[in-house]
Amino acid sequence: MKIRTLGATGPRVSALGLGLMGMSDFYGPTDEGESLATIHAALDAGVTLLDTGDFYGMGRNELLLREALRGRDRDSVTISVKFGAQRDPAGNWLGYDARPAAVKTALAYSLNRLGTDYIDIYRPARLDPSVPIEETVGAIAELVQAGYVRHIGLSEVGAATLRRAQAVHPIADLQIEYSLLYRGIEKEILPTARELGIGVTAYGVLTRGLLSGHWTAGRELTAADFRAAGPRFQGEHLERNLALVEALRKIAAQRNITVAQAAIGWVASRGEDIVPLVGARRRDRLAEALGAADLALAEQDLAAIEAAVPAGAASGERYPVGQLHSLDSEG
Repeated sequence: MKIRTLGATGPRVSALGLGLMGMSDFYGPTDEGESLATIHAALDAGVTLLDTGDFYGMGRNELLLREALRGRDRDSVTISVKFGAQRDPAGNWLGYDARPAAVKTALAYSLNRLGTDYIDIYRPARLDPSVPIEETVGAIAELVQAGYVRHIGLSEVGAATLRRAQAVHPIADLQIEYSLLYRGIEKEILPTARELGIGVTAYGVLTRGLLSGHWTAGRELTAADFRAAGPRFQGEHLERNLALVEALRKIAAQRNITVAQAAIGWVASRGEDIVPLVGARRRDRLAEALGAADLALAEQDLAAIEAAVPAGAASGERYPVGQLHSLDSEG
């Protein structure tokens, strides 16, 4: 497994990371046994970056990760944790809380659930509009000073917020969606991150399965699967997006790789400061994604991929309108 460094001050991690969200929440029924086996397979393959959130499964995802790391060398993995999202017992969203006291309380619970003395990268899941980013980052900086956190990260924030946060404490990485179907960060956010020496961990590289090459037009989604409300998975939007996938499939087949590997490989090719997060929930999907880790896409390969899925070609927004308007990165 190749290694990349997250920004100027961040940790060295595997060139592909594993996002654990779908193992506990948001994508319908889960299988804990298969999830554990998938995490173990990732670790055995050299994946060191594991991403979770304290609100994934209302803490269940962190407990799953604790179990997966039982008997493993804690210092050999980089655990990234998002916090701040507020949910009620039914799982409904209540907003975000990134006040300094809430930051420290959330960390205490995460340390306990994960069974660890420190978290490698700690980040607010979104910008709390009622709390200046300086206060949130300042609170995490105190936790860094105390040894409970190694690095500070951010998620889905815009260029101006990156600058304000970096002025308080070095930011290791920005976690943000980036894929062939969403290239919005290229205009301002990515150049700013690079100017400031901030790495990028790219989630949604397969657009929540849409770019996996396994999605079909007739697939039925359960009420527990948040993709059912995603504009890109509905009606004519889905038809147009699947047409793009088929165009990509032809390019991938010519190079003897899969659609997913082409999509992941494209993101990885955008710079050594970018680490794609794959959300594989099963060992077979993980094995396919890992095949992208050693891809060396030539310039003509990348040009063919971008011709199949041009910038701005995606149909439908990446989130429902209400959620989209709450993202600082879309401001």
